[in-house]
Amino acid sequence: MIELKHLRTLSCLRDTGSLTATATTLHLTQSALSHQIKDIEARIGGQLFLRKTRPVKFTSEGNILLRLADDVLPKFASAENELAGLKEDVHGRLHMAIECHSCFQWLMPAIKEYQIHWPSVSLDFSSGFGFEPIPALLAGELDLVVTSDIQPRSEIHYEPLFDFEMRLVTPVNHPLGQKAHIQPEDLADQTILTYPVQKQRLDIVKHFLQPADIEPAKWKQADNTLMLVQMVSAGLGVAALPNWAVSEFSRQGLVQSKSLGDNGLWRRLFSATRHSEKDKHYLQAFFTTARQQCKNHLEGIKMV
Repeated sequence: MIELKHLRTLSCLRDTGSLTATATTLHLTQSALSHQIKDIEARIGGQLFLRKTRPVKFTSEGNILLRLADDVLPKFASAENELAGLKEDVHGRLHMAIECHSCFQWLMPAIKEYQIHWPSVSLDFSSGFGFEPIPALLAGELDLVVTSDIQPRSEIHYEPLFDFEMRLVTPVNHPLGQKAHIQPEDLADQTILTYPVQKQRLDIVKHFLQPADIEPAKWKQADNTLMLVQMVSAGLGVAALPNWAVSEFSRQGLVQSKSLGDNGLWRRLFSATRHSEKDKHYLQAFFTTARQQCKNHLEGIKMV
C-alpha cells in the first residue's frame, strides 16, 4: 500500500530533480532514501524513474503516483491547517441563543465587535424562546446560551457576565409610583405585561410573585421591549424589565420604574457553555467582549 510519506518523497524528487537534493530536503540519509524508493517500487512492481537521468525522468508508474500526490497532498495539508487552527482556537464555532428578550440591546453590538477580532469563528444566532436551549447546548446544537436561570449540571459551565436589577415599570402618575418599593401583594390587582415566554420562566414569577403565592389579575404579552414600554405608557398594564432596558424610557418621561421588594430584585446574567470547552480562547474572548460592551453601554448594572 502506498503511504503519504511515499507521495511526499516523489513530489520532492520531482521538485528538486535529484536524489541528493531530495535526501537533504527531507532530512534523510542517502541510504534511507534509496531504501524507501526500493520499497515503493516493490509495492507497485515497477520502476518509478529512469536511473542516471538528470533531471529525474519518471516512468508511467511514477507519473501515476505523482498525479495522486498532486491530488492528495494539498487536501491533506488543508486538513492539517484546519486542525491546527482549532487547537489554537483561531477557528471555531459559536452558535448561540438567549433566554432574555432585552439582551438584544447589548448582544448584537457585542457580536459585531467580536467579529472584528475573531473573523474565522463561525457565528450563528437563534432565540431561545421557542425551545429549551440548555438541552440543545448539551446536545451540541448550540455552543453558548445567555441566561439568568442556572440549572446546575456538571457538563455545563456558567460564566458570569454582570448583575442587573429587575424593576417594575408603570405609567407616569400610576398609584404604584407613589410607593417606595413594590411588594408582591401590590400586584394582585394589576395586569402584568410580559414577553411571550412561559410564566414559570419569568424572573418576576419565580423570584417575586410565586414565593409570596400571589397571582396578578391578568397577564398580557408583547413581542419586544419597545412595544412593552408603549403599552405600559398607554396604561394597559405594568411590566418587569431589567434596569438597563428601561433607563432611557424613564429619562424621556414615558414611564417610571420602582424596585421590586425592599432590596430590589437582582439577578445575574451568565453565558452557559459546555464545561469541556469553557477554556477555548475564542469563547474566553467572547466573554471578555460581552462584559466590556455591557460595562461601557448599560446603566445600573454591577460587574462581577
